[in-house]
Amino acid sequence: MRNSLFATGLRWLWLVVVVIGIDLASKLWVMNNMALHETIPIMPYLNLFYAHNYGAAFSFLADKGGWQRWFFAGIAIAIAVALLVMMYRTAASQKLNNIAYALIIGGALGNLFDRAWHGFVVDFIDFYIGGWHFATFNIADCGICVGAALIVLEGFITPSGKQAKQKGKA
Repeated sequence: MRNSLFATGLRWLWLVVVVIGIDLASKLWVMNNMALHETIPIMPYLNLFYAHNYGAAFSFLADKGGWQRWFFAGIAIAIAVALLVMMYRTAASQKLNNIAYALIIGGALGNLFDRAWHGFVVDFIDFYIGGWHFATFNIADCGICVGAALIVLEGFITPSGKQAKQKGKA
């Protein structure tokens, strides 16, 4: 049994707060300083483009009449709770896993706030090459994607013997 919550992955919860803070502050700035569908060129291949996303990634289910708002909110809550449990069960020293979980939780909760408060997610980062534009996204989405990539990366760099040994300690 652990002596302290700080010995668990919950030590990394500060990163959740950082992701949510940057995400919400950036969305607030966009909503207060840009008109819907306005584009501000930043550099070649990158614009700010203010959009409302009523669906999930790539506007999945955006046109389904509103039920998807609460469906995606439920998924975000379930993911956040599951990852919090995983962080509690993971040693604080397993930095890569805990950072990944914290980034995903922060991103999920940042977008959850948008869904609950506005009924849509504020997106504003627009990467493009020529006439092709990637799906518009936000800081919360970046946290989710970077966190997921770190989990995949961790799977490649952790030898299976070390991973089994760490599981035995938890």
